[in-house]
Amino acid sequence: MEQPATLARSAVFAPIDELGRTEAVTARLEEAIVLGMLHPGERLPAESRLAERFGVAPATVREALADLRERRLVTTQRGRRGGSFVTLDDADRVAAMEDRIVALSSAELADLGVHAVAIAGTGAALAAEEASAFEAAALARDLVGIDFDDELAARRGIGGLHLQVVALSRSVRLVREQVRFQHADGPLLWASLHDADERAAARAGAELLVGAIRDGDAGGARAQVEAACDRTVRWLLEAKRRLA
Repeated sequence: MEQPATLARSAVFAPIDELGRTEAVTARLEEAIVLGMLHPGERLPAESRLAERFGVAPATVREALADLRERRLVTTQRGRRGGSFVTLDDADRVAAMEDRIVALSSAELADLGVHAVAIAGTGAALAAEEASAFEAAALARDLVGIDFDDELAARRGIGGLHLQVVALSRSVRLVREQVRFQHADGPLLWASLHDADERAAARAGAELLVGAIRDGDAGGARAQVEAACDRTVRWLLEAKRRLA
């Protein structure tokens, strides 16, 4: 099975199947940049390669990159060493996240947690039933490798870990839904990881989740996802109150 970070990055460039493909490509890359899965200064794959991986026309990719340039998320340089590079810095990323929190209603933020539990909670419960001892041990090793002292590393690691947990459910449909959810709402779901105390709580919760999967405790695995989502929603609601 792929490593969490590899699985998460693979999901970024998975084929686009939505209508409005330019908007879908733009949204996919924007969320990956805001989440920190694509790093400041990182060079994106060539337009032709992006088109191939997304399953869209090169013109669609060019339009999406133009949108991202207008939002100052990427810059494009010409020449042999040229290409499109991620330009969003940490301060801009935090500001963009705060704007999203303020724009959503309290009910919408609460619904984010419900949606997350419906997908990730179900996936975690199935993972506890389906994962082999080898897979559970690999999940535990991957968790140890996440640097929770670094915000962006924690975001990438937790995002990848959730994808891998759902992948252990053996449900292709659940994995697809988790990928879509993380693309659309992952940055909001993990906005709390800007806070060092929240990163510590996320580490503790992830350890309990992995332990439940290792022990075959489906109810315990789902309960850990529910607890993590409840904590995240409380943080988002408090952030909205503070920023309003």
